Amino acid sequence: MNPPDIGETPEETRAMARAADDSDPLAPFRDRFDVPGTYMDGNSLGALSRDAERSLDRAVDQWRTHAVEGWTDAEPDWFHYGERLGEKLAPLVGARESEVTVCGSTTTNIHTLIATFYDAANGGSAANEPAPGTILVNDLDFPTDHYAIRAQLRQRGLDPDDHLSVVESEDGRTISYDAVERVLRRNDVDILFLPSVFYRSGQLLDIERLTDLAHAHGAYAGFDLAHSVGVVPHDLHDHDVDFAVWCHYKYLNAGPGAVAGLFCHETNADLTPALAGWWGHEKETQFEMRREFTPADDASRFQIGTIPILAAAPLDGSLDVTREAGIDQIREKSVALTAYLVALVERLPGEFTVGSPRRAERRGGHVAIEHPEAYRLTEALKSRDVVVDFREPNVIRIAPAPLYTRFVDVLDVIETLREVHETGRYEQFDAQSGGVT
Repeated sequence: MNPPDIGETPEETRAMARAADDSDPLAPFRDRFDVPGTYMDGNSLGALSRDAERSLDRAVDQWRTHAVEGWTDAEPDWFHYGERLGEKLAPLVGARESEVTVCGSTTTNIHTLIATFYDAANGGSAANEPAPGTILVNDLDFPTDHYAIRAQLRQRGLDPDDHLSVVESEDGRTISYDAVERVLRRNDVDILFLPSVFYRSGQLLDIERLTDLAHAHGAYAGFDLAHSVGVVPHDLHDHDVDFAVWCHYKYLNAGPGAVAGLFCHETNADLTPALAGWWGHEKETQFEMRREFTPADDASRFQIGTIPILAAAPLDGSLDVTREAGIDQIREKSVALTAYLVALVERLPGEFTVGSPRRAERRGGHVAIEHPEAYRLTEALKSRDVVVDFREPNVIRIAPAPLYTRFVDVLDVIETLREVHETGRYEQFDAQSGGVT
């Protein structure tokens, strides 16, 4: 799928955008969503689909009908809910069914997986010799990744400043693979943990290349896929990624606070979770209430607490939509939408610049538009029912979600941005910031 051309006149440009929408194979999926206004914040919270709503309503009806017996008598039963959703997710991340489970939150899953793999790298205890190595991160990470990792280091009596190897960005937007390799070569790194897509700039990292680099230097490779799952295909198993975490409320449209997911490569299936809980016990003997933890023989061993059915149910329906559309076709449209967005931004006057990579293979599902008045411009857009978000210090972040965003919607955003800038409408808003992830 190619983005529409930009015409000689506004009327011609709009006609071209509409023609592209008319030929879009994913266009029918928009009718399955409730889309509020001109919505371009799907990488913070995806829109509600009829499918997600139906699966949530079904879970509520099962609660009403079965009460506690829903754990065994609901269809599908609640007892295996996390594992079953993991099986549905596996093709979207290029994993085997046994390698994926649905549980916890992104941050909780970072805690348990970082702790597990850090202990594994150090003979089961960070206090053993040789001295514990470092965890490779970067200065553009979403803060929760660092909060969790620093907390795990402190739990082991280690100074996070001494045991984090930070890859510094060169331009405040992106990192280079050479910089990652330099840190791996110079430091004793036990775990490389990086995002697949940077939340500000939208840089898409080459997970296979980074995994190979990590393994070549004796480190585990882990990734935070929060800004790529559901909009970028992955091949976690074949690329030998050791572990990964992600959320489902962005491009997978599973709702606010939706339960999260994780991947653990089958070669690491013998690791005992550092944060063990009853729900990660092998299912066959779970109700024998043994005092000793017997972990499940797949990724479900990393479940800690009981799966929250009402927070997981919408994911069931939303996965049906994504699987029906096909992740490769979703990616193809995403690339076309963001390429069109970049082309339109480059025609804006004044101090507007594109802060995301131009090359499609290096760009995730959103585009960062930079401007000194980005916050006030964001507020002005929202006042015109155009929903985008702001990121410090100067980024308007626009995410055209492929399942429900049209090319004409992208055009509307940029035309509105041009209007609020040229008329000075943005100046009525206070220069202060805020937002959600």
